[in-house]
Amino acid sequence: MNRLSVLPRGFGSFKSLEILDLTYNNLNERSLPGNFFFIETLRALYLGDNDFEMLPGDVMNLRNLQILVMRDNDLLTIPREIGQLTNLKELHIQGNRLTVLPPEVGALDLIGNKQVLRLEHNPWVPSIQEQFDARGAQGVMDFIRSDQYKYFYGRQEVITGPVPPKRNKDRKLSRKQPHQSQCA
Repeated sequence: MNRLSVLPRGFGSFKSLEILDLTYNNLNERSLPGNFFFIETLRALYLGDNDFEMLPGDVMNLRNLQILVMRDNDLLTIPREIGQLTNLKELHIQGNRLTVLPPEVGALDLIGNKQVLRLEHNPWVPSIQEQFDARGAQGVMDFIRSDQYKYFYGRQEVITGPVPPKRNKDRKLSRKQPHQSQCA
């Protein structure tokens, strides 16, 4: 836990970086340098417990990415471009403010014994929540692959409802002050 709120400009120029864990910081979409999503060797990206409201579409450039952890942020949307991450085997987006998923997520291979899709603790629209309650992540994936959902999603982009409120993050580890000794 570093409490980072911005990354240095040259951060995206690491040529052999495979695993990057930036969990428990104060990062958001404006904190990342322009070349961040061009780390071609990156296989695992951990951005959980930060302050992201959106994931830039440039995420599609992380072609070798297998694990993406965005849990416990403030995500309102997932970009359509995420469907181009064909090597992705784990997607952790639980604990955000997501109400819908782009149909392109349905193109990903995220269901099975060696894959992980975490969706819980989001204020999903009723049709997604019903699928999740009935059949878990498999039900949601089947639903977002349907023509019915693609039609719904297209209309949902035009008719947006109220933005879900931010969650209270006072208990978030990166927000806590370092423990000070009371010794005299």
